Amino acid sequence: MGRAQHRVDAAALEHHPDPGDQGGVVAAGVEAEDPDRAGGGRPVALQALDGARLAGPVGPEQGHHLTGAGPEGEGVDGHQIPVANDQIIAGDHWGRGVGDILHGPSRYRDVVMIDIRLVREDVDGVKKALGRRGVDPADIDRLLGLDAAARSAIGRRDDLRAQVKALSKQVGEARRSGDVAVADELTASSRQLGAQETELDHDATAAQDAVREALLYLPNLPAEDAPDGAGPEDNLEVRRWPAVDPTYSDAQRVPHWETGAALGILDMERGAKLSGSMFPLYRGLGARLVRALSAFALDRHADAFEEIRPPTLVRTETMVATGQLPKFADDAYHLERDDLWAIPTAEAPLTSMARGDILEEGELPVRLTAATPCFRRESGAAGRDTRGLLRVHEFEKVELFAYSAPDQAAAVHADLVQRAEALLVELGLQYRVLDLCAGDLGISSARTFDLEVYSPGVDQWLEVSSISWFRDYQARRGNIRYRPAEGGSPAFVHTLNGSALAWPRIWAALVETGRQADGSVVLPEVLHPYLGGRGVIPDPGA
Repeated sequence: MGRAQHRVDAAALEHHPDPGDQGGVVAAGVEAEDPDRAGGGRPVALQALDGARLAGPVGPEQGHHLTGAGPEGEGVDGHQIPVANDQIIAGDHWGRGVGDILHGPSRYRDVVMIDIRLVREDVDGVKKALGRRGVDPADIDRLLGLDAAARSAIGRRDDLRAQVKALSKQVGEARRSGDVAVADELTASSRQLGAQETELDHDATAAQDAVREALLYLPNLPAEDAPDGAGPEDNLEVRRWPAVDPTYSDAQRVPHWETGAALGILDMERGAKLSGSMFPLYRGLGARLVRALSAFALDRHADAFEEIRPPTLVRTETMVATGQLPKFADDAYHLERDDLWAIPTAEAPLTSMARGDILEEGELPVRLTAATPCFRRESGAAGRDTRGLLRVHEFEKVELFAYSAPDQAAAVHADLVQRAEALLVELGLQYRVLDLCAGDLGISSARTFDLEVYSPGVDQWLEVSSISWFRDYQARRGNIRYRPAEGGSPAFVHTLNGSALAWPRIWAALVETGRQADGSVVLPEVLHPYLGGRGVIPDPGA
């Protein structure tokens, strides 16, 4: 990926999946499914910067940040991890920082975030782009200050190391010539400088930690064609289906938790008895419906996507690569004894399948799909409607994911959106597509389209899919690259993903939309083969 692709200008940020006709601004009050949406977890503002001890910072512009060369001619850092051509944050050690605070001193040592050269070379463009996401320009200035201090400290440390090395050589020469007095004098000087070098190295490491932490919390640059806006109320409705809003009967206006309890297919009380609130327990045809939905979706994606069944528990590095960590640590389930995380979405393991790898351009795009349980603590759910399946801690979801070359990303993004929409049409659920404004994008996303279904029993639009293009933001964090077919240095891939679909709210909308006057629920015909030919959930009391 060339340097020109990292400039903040229209060409670098341009992305054009066909959004159709742009509708009006969407009203507030929509329930979100995306855990990484702006507003959750730690604020975007770069915290803990002013308190850092800044005796030093990131690598100087030339020479000091690369300690060797690895395969393909790329640089490697002191731990033999390949360093892409435009990766600047590097160093020989990793001390206390955000990684140490959360999970140990080396956890985020080799993570790359937004290209620091981009910030250095086009600071005004970066400020303008991130300003659309609500990032204070002063935070970028503080980041640049940390970066300058880090490069300066590393330069001073490395200069001192060079002096120590030269003195050591002179000591050897003096001893070989028999000049013991001179050798002893030079040895004393070398030890004194060595002690100073150790102190400078500590300062440089602390400064690099501060830069890394700042970058870990910095969001992706929004695509230029993402709408302007501060939050959900500024998202744009692109289209809806069907074109004419359906008319819903009184029977369909019953909340799914009431219908689920009456039909014996949803038991929230026993779920709470087993695990606490917001853990649903499906029964009978309710449980089979969840299984049927996953099978239905996987079959629809089998033409182009390889099915994966990834682990449900993943390492911290896996969560860091997608951007879930460190920012959203409070919203994730962490098994401290094993230092493993329950996945909030299959996006996490699918993204990291190629972590640290170099793909061939001819292989791209690589398309993957997975049906997995997902776990979210929903730490920001206070004050929101958590009845029934509106907001739960554990749920089933089918994920679509792709690695792509930059010039393939627009078409891949459009395909993901189309596939998710096609499922909703087959299921017969009224839905709308939203183009998320810059202020409502998840931390890793450059462009996102949300799909929301209308659920008549709760009279709400419920988010069931968030389909995002991340550019190279996640690939940098996971060091996922591809080798260009025409030759040249490996470049970062682009990653894209989306739910197709998340089932709790689909389940709710199907039960509410399909409810009949006699209390039974009629299910879409496309699901009948997955339900043993059954298409109706009868009322046991009828």
